[in-house]
Amino acid sequence: MSPHRFLIAAPHSGSGKTTVTSAILAGLRARGLRVQPFKAGPDYLDPTHLSRAAGQAARNLDSFLLPEETLRTLFARASADADVSVIEGVMGLFDGRDPTSDLHSSAHLARTLDCPVVLVIDAGGMARTVAAVAAGLRDFAPDLHVAGVILNRVGSERHAQLCEAALAQVGLPVLGFVPRTPALGLPARHLGLLAAETHPHDEAALLGAAATLHLDALLAATTRAPLPTPARTARADARVRVALARDEAFSFYYWDALDALEQAGADLVPFSPLRDERVPDADALLIGGGYPEAHAAALAANAGMRASVQAFAASGRPVVAECGGLMYLSEHLEDERGDVHAMCGVVPYRTRMTGRLTLGYRDARALADTPLAPAGAPVRAHEFHYSALTHAPTHPAYDVNGTPEGYARGNVLASYLHLHLAADPAFVERFLTEAERAR
Repeated sequence: MSPHRFLIAAPHSGSGKTTVTSAILAGLRARGLRVQPFKAGPDYLDPTHLSRAAGQAARNLDSFLLPEETLRTLFARASADADVSVIEGVMGLFDGRDPTSDLHSSAHLARTLDCPVVLVIDAGGMARTVAAVAAGLRDFAPDLHVAGVILNRVGSERHAQLCEAALAQVGLPVLGFVPRTPALGLPARHLGLLAAETHPHDEAALLGAAATLHLDALLAATTRAPLPTPARTARADARVRVALARDEAFSFYYWDALDALEQAGADLVPFSPLRDERVPDADALLIGGGYPEAHAAALAANAGMRASVQAFAASGRPVVAECGGLMYLSEHLEDERGDVHAMCGVVPYRTRMTGRLTLGYRDARALADTPLAPAGAPVRAHEFHYSALTHAPTHPAYDVNGTPEGYARGNVLASYLHLHLAADPAFVERFLTEAERAR
């Protein structure tokens, strides 16, 4: 396992964690080091930028969706061949599920993984106050090891020197700074940053930012004894073929969840609902979240694919769709302009963009037998979307604090809830077993 690991945290969202983390990854990679990136929380978009900067797929680490032992195991396995493991935190350092505890926060994750914390402070408009903010974060939880501070959006070298002098008074080293420059900016849309596939960081700007970071000091301050790396069980022989919707419209998947499917014997067969004519020959269908609303016209125009999805669902083979996948399986999708687009018609619902964010962790209970869980089973999930059903669910999949959610009928499960299939081996085993039965 890598001898260096650390978590990048900040006082609040918008401090520039993704940009600074990407600069660190790019700088370490340019030195010839193998860097393994991670993203705290359930985010699907920031990891695309981290993956691009590191040249290595970023993994999600979520202490709500994953049991702690599973979290440590997945982290250790992914870090096994790396020289450095770098985690980008989520929101502010202590922001978790509620304001009275840092459970499921970046701080919680750092404790779970015995991980030093590197603070990113947006220094714009500040000098001495930077020290007050950083010291406040350090002293709020003395059990965390704060290795140092990286100053972001710094106006000049003189500005960086002023901040460094203030931080020295509170005993916090500066591990470099990132200048304020438009070249490092990233565009955003309603779900957060745009994915790196379409809007990447400027690579030259990232390497320029890395040049003002003290990477040697950063590595020296974040050396840690390796966590135990459990042996990976032998990969099962291929049992079933799983058609995996994957293109610009559907890209929200956790790498560890896909690994769990393959480890259990799934042969994943990617296809594009935007461009392909039909679902590939497979025993099960998985459609993740993404941006179907941004590609609604093209999805609607591909009538052959919509008919193929409908026929697949009618065949009795298991179909699982999350968030954007639910929207695609519905009868119609109403976009932000009010234009209505025909979708697959598998689920007797209609969805529309609302401009209102639904966000948060969910404790749910399955209301019916589904391809992932039996009726009554508890499920932990995450929800993040700006669309909504136009009427109450007629065949709800889950009960979420007394509210019916999603669609479950026979072989089809469609829901706004994002589950992590690596959280419980029973999810994957049930999905593959159902696929074998329906073959």
